[in-house]
Amino acid sequence: MQSLLIYIHGFLSSPQSIKAQETQQYINSAQLPVEQITPGLSNYPMQAYQQLQELVQANSGRQIALIGSSLGGFMATALAEEFGLKAILVNPAVKPYELISGVLGENTNPYTGETFILDESHIKELHQLEVQPITRPERLKVLLQTGDETLDYRKAVSYYHGCPQAVEEGGDHRFQGFENHLPEAFKFLELVE
Repeated sequence: MQSLLIYIHGFLSSPQSIKAQETQQYINSAQLPVEQITPGLSNYPMQAYQQLQELVQANSGRQIALIGSSLGGFMATALAEEFGLKAILVNPAVKPYELISGVLGENTNPYTGETFILDESHIKELHQLEVQPITRPERLKVLLQTGDETLDYRKAVSYYHGCPQAVEEGGDHRFQGFENHLPEAFKFLELVE
């Protein structure tokens, strides 16, 4: 049975995420026995997390690993903690409720065109999903670039202090050169020999 890789996109993103596509291209070119699923997640935090929980539970007989970017990294951290999974976190959001408080009200997802309204209840949802403390830091590998214009990489260095980390100078929130990390990422996730 094929292993399952769940790619978790970030806030205001979608399955069309460039990193999700690069990951699928790597699986195809390396001919890995891995199925990648990149679910289109709800714009609301708890609904998105419940979608991910259901996906993990529906595939409970398989080896499952996670890659999460930005808010997807935050979600991957919670899923890894709940289900004992390994995860690669790419410029993960730390304390995303602080960021969301700056975008309360009406938002539009640029990929899907969907309009949605965030309010205080969604800040509470993010607080509920926060993992404190991380109990198995060896399950999480964190990829950070210091040039991230959206998130302060130092917050992730601190929060994920016990986890393997790769911190690169420069770059940006999208994480430049992500595809170069995929061979090592798949080894860490135990998806390749």
